[in-house]
Amino acid sequence: MSFVSTPPLSRPSETPAPPIANDAFYPDVSLEHARDTMRLDGTVTNARLRHELLAAIASVNDELRAARSAWREAGITRLADVPADQLDGESVLLQHYRRAVYCLAKATLIERYRDYDTTADGARRADELEPQSDELRRDARWAISDIVGRPRVTVELI
Repeated sequence: MSFVSTPPLSRPSETPAPPIANDAFYPDVSLEHARDTMRLDGTVTNARLRHELLAAIASVNDELRAARSAWREAGITRLADVPADQLDGESVLLQHYRRAVYCLAKATLIERYRDYDTTADGARRADELEPQSDELRRDARWAISDIVGRPRVTVELI
């Protein structure tokens, strides 16, 4: 019997990626902050992370379209300027926005896990991550609800 030890996965050795430029109303999105916050390791390249973050940004921005229009009509030009509580020196709405984007992006990355490793072990791990993907999508929905002031509701068909 032999034993092979490999070093743990770490960040990709790529240079830090520039942030994703967002619509002027919403904050730009940092790949490094997303990677650190969502605990993504070196198996997710900057290109793949950027792709999923762009899709998540588009989705969240689309869901917030009506609220953004109402805020703009009220003379508010940035999400950071919408009246809201401040935590750690920034609007909680910005924190909710990033949470929604990061959760949607990570949920999609998890769902695509089988693309990365299709061995039996990889398929088993992907099955184990399936509930986590659902929870991340739920967290994204809740973050969007928090931004627009809707109550959080979870309904299951029995």
